[in-house]
Amino acid sequence: MYNFVRSLLFKLEPEIAHHLTLQLMQIGGMQPINAILHAMYSAPSKPVEVFGLTFKNPVGLAAGYDKDGIAVRGLSALGFGHIEVGTVTPLPQPGNPKPRVFRLMEDEAVVNRMGFPSHGEEKVMHSLQSIYKAKTRRPNIILGVNLGKNKNTPNEEAVLDYLELLDNFASLANYLAINVSSPNTVGLRQLQGRDALHGLLTQLNHQRTLEETRLEKRIPLLVKLAPDLTDEELDDALGVILDTGMDGVIATNTTVARSTLRSKHRGETGGLSGSPLRVQSEAMLEKIVKRVNGQVPIVSVGGIMNPEDAKRRLDMGAALVQVYTGLIYRGPGLVREIINSL
Repeated sequence: MYNFVRSLLFKLEPEIAHHLTLQLMQIGGMQPINAILHAMYSAPSKPVEVFGLTFKNPVGLAAGYDKDGIAVRGLSALGFGHIEVGTVTPLPQPGNPKPRVFRLMEDEAVVNRMGFPSHGEEKVMHSLQSIYKAKTRRPNIILGVNLGKNKNTPNEEAVLDYLELLDNFASLANYLAINVSSPNTVGLRQLQGRDALHGLLTQLNHQRTLEETRLEKRIPLLVKLAPDLTDEELDDALGVILDTGMDGVIATNTTVARSTLRSKHRGETGGLSGSPLRVQSEAMLEKIVKRVNGQVPIVSVGGIMNPEDAKRRLDMGAALVQVYTGLIYRGPGLVREIINSL
């Protein structure tokens, strides 16, 4: 059935198709549609303990799909063990000019140069507050919020954006992800450098400790890294992550590298995701597993297109996996297929 739906969606511009599916998932949060989705996509419970949290299964939705947290209830009915909303920025911003998303159908890939389009923290907070207002209606899912700086915030002041976001989302999220690896905000990846990252994470860890005391809850902090780091840059970043008390690594974001691609859109600038990212993301996972040596858990994302891809990442040492582009090409049944294969 999804092949037919996909053929219709792929007739639309990618960003329009995404907006449409997100709106449908927002409607899917309403009863009785939500109950129907749960029945269609329910999967066996395969709980895992990570970051001090209990995930009902190890499969999550990567950041970027539901940037503003408007469809969490509907998406939670698809069988995910966790959903990561965002990237959220303090102030609303439109992102980069359109067109900025391209399907590379022959390659099972997507190129995007979105640039953190966001409704801003206030609207995202309102969306999440409305979801969790009534505890009896709270989705049974772990919620992460992916945090990023505004485009116009200079790197020297980026910590102020991240601190503000941490303060505002600490009470609403089960974990927070620090995004310093998107290739589509100019200069952002420079924050992965040793000195810049150390300054940023040290202050975030201090503020996190204060928030944990105030809220009387644990607030895991994860750092999302790029797949394009050199070995030396990766060593520096992981050293800082461990030294500053972070709770985990998300590996990886999209890549600016280009392997052999067939699509006419292969020359578009932006971050590449999907099948061509598989080898690069797995290579990065292997390096990180070896370097952290069990000190922190790793969330693997990038190029996971089928159950075999997900199982391989978990076998390689990932504690959790996340999907996004795989959903575009394989459909919502992918989540259940992965869980059933574990």
